[in-house]
Amino acid sequence: MKVLVFTDLDGTLLDHETYSYAAALPAIAALKMRGAVIVMASSKTAQEMAVLHRALELGDMPMIVENGAALVRPDQMRKDSTVYARLRAALEAVPEDLRRLFKGFGDMSVAEVARSTGLSDAQAAQAKARAFSEPGVWTGSKEQEAAFVSALSQGGVQAKRGGRYLTLSFGGTKAGQMQAVIDRYRPDLTIALGDAPNDREMLEAADIGVIIRNDHGTGLPCLAGEETGRIRRSMAQGPEGWNSAILAILAEYEKEEG
Repeated sequence: MKVLVFTDLDGTLLDHETYSYAAALPAIAALKMRGAVIVMASSKTAQEMAVLHRALELGDMPMIVENGAALVRPDQMRKDSTVYARLRAALEAVPEDLRRLFKGFGDMSVAEVARSTGLSDAQAAQAKARAFSEPGVWTGSKEQEAAFVSALSQGGVQAKRGGRYLTLSFGGTKAGQMQAVIDRYRPDLTIALGDAPNDREMLEAADIGVIIRNDHGTGLPCLAGEETGRIRRSMAQGPEGWNSAILAILAEYEKEEG
């Protein structure tokens, strides 16, 4: 059975604080032993994800980068800043009383991004290498955020809430890019794991969706499919929850096949 596993990173496969995936190694090994393929889907940049892609030995599988704004293969890492420049221009066109409430990575120094994310300076520099999207910290009220998002929409910009940041882009979703990968590889089973609102469509589009427990961010409300078990929730957070969820799913299918 050909299995594709689509996974968010921060707060899902990676620990929210340490960015370690060590606790998920048993499940990663179990997937590889069965020939399953992992596809990373994150708000991270291609540069950031390429490091993890190599560490996990994911071969030539594409990466869903910058919150679904693009699908990038590891051998297609050339950076074009044209889209990002247009995005920043649309952001600067927002009324100042709303604009000042959003501090994007482009407004921060490497040191500020490092402090905000907990990354090293080298990793923070990679996080600032945006090509398609702009994550940032929102400091206003929910009402002001709605007005901010509405103003951005006049320039064709969308905003999605992740586990830590509000991310701006010209569109593209994790679910949309996920479908492109599915169309190419034709799996028998798709599994998706995520912890934040920007993962919702991806979770709902998979054969099995796993909501990873998140005690740090917005989290996800009850989704259609939870009552049947098609979508389930992990008891543990981050890679611990990822590990137990994947092993449980594999055990279920082995039992059925056996």
